[in-house]
Amino acid sequence: MLSDSRHSTAALAVAASGVLVCGVATGQDSTEPTYGRISGDVSLVAGAGGTIGPRGARAEGELRVRYLDAAGVFATYEDAVLASASSQPGRVISGGIELRPFFLYRWLRGLETQRGQLDLAIDSVGLELGAFLSTRSTAAADFRPGFQLGLGIEVPLEPRATGVWVGLHGGVRWDDQALAIATVGGPMDRAAYLTMTLAWHNVVTTHIVDLSDRGPSEQRSQ
Repeated sequence: MLSDSRHSTAALAVAASGVLVCGVATGQDSTEPTYGRISGDVSLVAGAGGTIGPRGARAEGELRVRYLDAAGVFATYEDAVLASASSQPGRVISGGIELRPFFLYRWLRGLETQRGQLDLAIDSVGLELGAFLSTRSTAAADFRPGFQLGLGIEVPLEPRATGVWVGLHGGVRWDDQALAIATVGGPMDRAAYLTMTLAWHNVVTTHIVDLSDRGPSEQRSQ
């Protein structure tokens, strides 16, 4: 009886170990490598933070819209008055496009590390091209146009696409005079910038490219 009891206990232990190992393996294999980025086709981003320039800081707000988290458009507003600073330029309004090539390339080739925050951060690296208007004052006539080139990277607080992210965006801005005559007289002509933001990212389904790609349940509901 004692021997049978020992054999039964050992068998139960082996079975329990097998279930545990299978459970861990299943949990690892079920990791979704896109972390929710293709649960919809469009990512909406709204954030706020601060921008550091050559002569001070500016408060900053931004909106971004991305398709498949690979390409999109952005708009930002920076204001030194809101930051109680004497930064020059005092106000900057910018907009443009951003290209983020790493996500689709790494995902389609199976290069994700299965470490959510690391994968999302690597895939967020992108090139930003755009135009801006800057001014020293609040007068609309004082706004000067220019071109900006930058890079961005974002890190989520949780390993999923929808949620709170910390962003870091930096680059260089050239106003129209600096581009036209190739001379720089101060930060209004050419200036580097670095922006840190706290933003909410939300992945939504819009079928923006092909309305016919809706699933059967969606089609029946029409």
